[in-house]
Amino acid sequence: MNKEIKQRFCQQLGNERVRFEERMCDHTTFRIGGPAEVFVMPESYEQIAWVIRQCRQEAIPYFILGNGSNLLVSDHGYRGVIIQLDRNLGEITVNGMEIRAAAGALLSTIAATARRASLSGFEFAGGIPGTLGGAVTMNAGAYGGEMKDVLKEVTVMNQDGEILRIPADKLELGYRTSIIKTAGYIVLEAVILLKKGNIEEITALSRKLSAQRIEKQPLEYPSAGSTFKRPEGYFAGKLIMDSDLRGYRVGGAQVSEKHCGFVINTGGATAEDVSTLMKNVTDIVYEKFGVKLEPEVKFLGRFDGR
Repeated sequence: MNKEIKQRFCQQLGNERVRFEERMCDHTTFRIGGPAEVFVMPESYEQIAWVIRQCRQEAIPYFILGNGSNLLVSDHGYRGVIIQLDRNLGEITVNGMEIRAAAGALLSTIAATARRASLSGFEFAGGIPGTLGGAVTMNAGAYGGEMKDVLKEVTVMNQDGEILRIPADKLELGYRTSIIKTAGYIVLEAVILLKKGNIEEITALSRKLSAQRIEKQPLEYPSAGSTFKRPEGYFAGKLIMDSDLRGYRVGGAQVSEKHCGFVINTGGATAEDVSTLMKNVTDIVYEKFGVKLEPEVKFLGRFDGR
């Protein structure tokens, strides 16, 4: 990317909202990743649309970043523009039994807002370490609940910068997918429809689910959450465990001994460590059980072994 284009980003967004060669390990829950060529933090929908138009006009790759919770960034970094939404677009408002939240709002913050308003139905998402935008795009779920259970409508931006409002029944929400993902839309905000509940009961359920996560998941280590999608008729973690891969390591990356569905960064893991480990696990599980594991983690940038 030439100097003139980089200066254009600074002029349009302000120097304080543009960074160059920003370390992506500071922006992912894996704590892994090389530098992003350009890292922008737009504060309005107009700025998002402007950045996307510039990227498309100049044929510059771009990526929308939330909390970086389901992401493995290459050790080589990302040659393009990272558009971060989580810190600047996180407004949450309550109106009756509806919560309207911007794409950058953390799921944990939305869950806390719902609890304070005595609204039930979002407890499942309280411990998912991501933002609303990513959760809607991939129809995130946990403990028997999914985003499709609570979504009413979503406001998105298409690649031409146009803003569209899509009702939930038109989102084609499936297991870790949606029309938002397949069409390349950017989530701007969403309306969540919940039920009136009892704050004590909501608090008790939230605490119960939190305790289960602490007991069963390796939250003490950096990770990207569940590493593989759930194969139909199976559980990825059990297949990995039954393949005698509990604790299996490549460099600083390890299959968690606490929960085999998680790959963790034990300290100093590289993206190549994680990528190699995932490939090896996939091959071994397929050889033993004939089941092909698919990554739930998104790979961003260049990986030498893939």
